[in-house]
Amino acid sequence: MRRACIFLVFVFLIQSCIPLRVAPKIDDYNVGKGKNFKRSLPEREMFIFEDPKEAYMFYDCVDMKYGLNNDNVYDDIPFEIDDKQYFFSFYETEIQDKYLNLFPFVADISLNAALDNDDMEPILSDKAEGVRRNGNWYIAIEVYSDTEKDCLTINPLSRKVVLEYLRDLKNEYLATHNYNELIFKN
Repeated sequence: MRRACIFLVFVFLIQSCIPLRVAPKIDDYNVGKGKNFKRSLPEREMFIFEDPKEAYMFYDCVDMKYGLNNDNVYDDIPFEIDDKQYFFSFYETEIQDKYLNLFPFVADISLNAALDNDDMEPILSDKAEGVRRNGNWYIAIEVYSDTEKDCLTINPLSRKVVLEYLRDLKNEYLATHNYNELIFKN
């Protein structure tokens, strides 16, 4: 009986996927330090939302909406709110879910031992360590002006109107399928 319990625990252990890192779920948007969200982002406060669309779709949307003609699309994109000039930059970034799947790793060790293979070549797993990944994409936007270095921090007077503008931009991006329509809206 004891051996059967140990065997069952062993089977459940090697068949389980152990989460090592889970990407955050964002319902609408978050405002926070870019570095706290992902290390490769700037230290400034950022407007961050999940991007369910294909890669570079936000780039295409911004390029069409602001008439940039593929010139300097990621940085210093000008926009106006109440006759005040602002600029934004955006980053398309990925955070991957990472799980440790023990079954392929244990199966590879067992098969290599059974075949008397000393090289330890992966047979069932893509990688010998058995790590499975899938990604989640996010858009992170920072906003600044000539008078304010970071318009999304708590103190600036422009934070409320800038957040409203970014929320509208996000909703317009998610609702639009053909970005040529944006030319006619402006």
